[in-house]
Amino acid sequence: MSDLLATLNDKYIWSPALIYLCLGVGVYFSIRSRFVQVRQIPAMVGQLIHGEKSASGVSSFQALAMSLAGRVGTGNIAGVATAIAFGGPGAVLWMWVMAFLGASTSYVECTLGQIYKERDRLTGEYRGGPAYYFRRALAKGKYAVVGNVYGLLFAAVTVLACGLLMPMVQANSMAVAMKGAWGIEPWVAALGTVIVLAFVIIGGVKRIATFASVVVPFMAILYIAAALIIMAFNADAIPGVFQLIVREAFDLSAGFGALVGTAVMWGVKRGVYSNEAGQGTGPHAAAAAEVSHPAKQGLAQAFAVYVDTLFVCSATAFIILSTGAYRVFEGDSASGRVLADGGALVGDPEVGPAYAQQGFDTVFNGSGASFIAISLAFFCFTTIVAYYYMAETNLRFLMGRFAVVVIPVLNSALGRVLTMLLQVLILASVAIGAVSTAKDAWAMGDLGVGLMAWLNIIGILVLQNAAFTALRDFERQQKMGIDPQFDPTPLGIVNATFWEERAASRRADPVDA
Repeated sequence: MSDLLATLNDKYIWSPALIYLCLGVGVYFSIRSRFVQVRQIPAMVGQLIHGEKSASGVSSFQALAMSLAGRVGTGNIAGVATAIAFGGPGAVLWMWVMAFLGASTSYVECTLGQIYKERDRLTGEYRGGPAYYFRRALAKGKYAVVGNVYGLLFAAVTVLACGLLMPMVQANSMAVAMKGAWGIEPWVAALGTVIVLAFVIIGGVKRIATFASVVVPFMAILYIAAALIIMAFNADAIPGVFQLIVREAFDLSAGFGALVGTAVMWGVKRGVYSNEAGQGTGPHAAAAAEVSHPAKQGLAQAFAVYVDTLFVCSATAFIILSTGAYRVFEGDSASGRVLADGGALVGDPEVGPAYAQQGFDTVFNGSGASFIAISLAFFCFTTIVAYYYMAETNLRFLMGRFAVVVIPVLNSALGRVLTMLLQVLILASVAIGAVSTAKDAWAMGDLGVGLMAWLNIIGILVLQNAAFTALRDFERQQKMGIDPQFDPTPLGIVNATFWEERAASRRADPVDA
């Protein structure tokens, strides 16, 4: 199984084609949007402060927190350590590049998620994501069948990836960190996680959003603050860290810079895993937000990419590099030849949380393992919760297609049964992932991320016009000094039925709408 997973990831899913597709799409969207990820930073922050919410939709901040819950996880700690170990310190720069370019990609996919969102017929809550915009954007004309099939394919892949494959990585990192810190056996960590997770996910979207909006910002701020303290204690090493990162990202003649190609691969691969730009996960949370214009939430979600990579991932990178708690290996296995050693490592820890734990210990002696274990417990748990929400959203999409041929009562009963089965699946995934090897768990996660990224990036390249039309409309109203309101019909955007109905309601009763 391990060999099969490695072959699928290295030769097919995460081949150089996907790496350069992620980078190329980010460059293209950045240019086409006139670098919206820079121009609209004030609007990004403003939307988080002044966003709306309703009985059907969560606030922009809660949607951002839900999105960050999916983005900020083991990729920000163990993933960064892995990127450095196998791609060299230069991989960090390519993670930054991927974040900057990926912010424009995130704007496009999350705006599309808002434009084509729907109300869930069972709960009344907003639902959306790639499966929804693939189907709706191509609902009429000669491509209707293609849109339906592509939407069904993405939904099925997402249920598999978010319900089974990707939670394994998060659970495994939690279990590894807890065992390293407190000697807790993986099966005990798995049992505790399953019990708490069951309580949260059974509560539905509102409970998930409330949980994420409290836990994620608190832990992210605490983690970044701890990293800043470590950087302050190692201030004299920071200039050298920047030089090391830049040199090893570009200079083929310096040190182990011959890994420059590997640095690109690991930087982009772990960058996409961490910030999820282009993967298709962000649009699910974006669609749940209550906003007056889709571009608002697209901008808010673009900011999430910055928070994830430029803040949290960078914090981990500087903990590891400034304290020297890193090794760089030849090849893709920690059993390979060591090319460079930071010098602060004791023993031969497995690549992952232990690197950050040892870096933390150089300043806060004896507490590093516990702090990283606690951080990972919160980060990974909230990520698993977000994965469940995405899997459930796509299950709802699949059920909606089934509702065409069965009576509503049967569909409602079937929906509840299938939702319970999905809950059992993700709980089982967490339990299995916690007791699996780190190599197999990461391979499963990479497979899920890669499959979703391939499908979503190709799809948003086809559908991009609607997102950029919405951006021009938003900026036009923004320049007029009014709160932007979205009406898709004058813009030529079709099948955005939620927004069509909202615009009609505003025209009929502008005071109450």
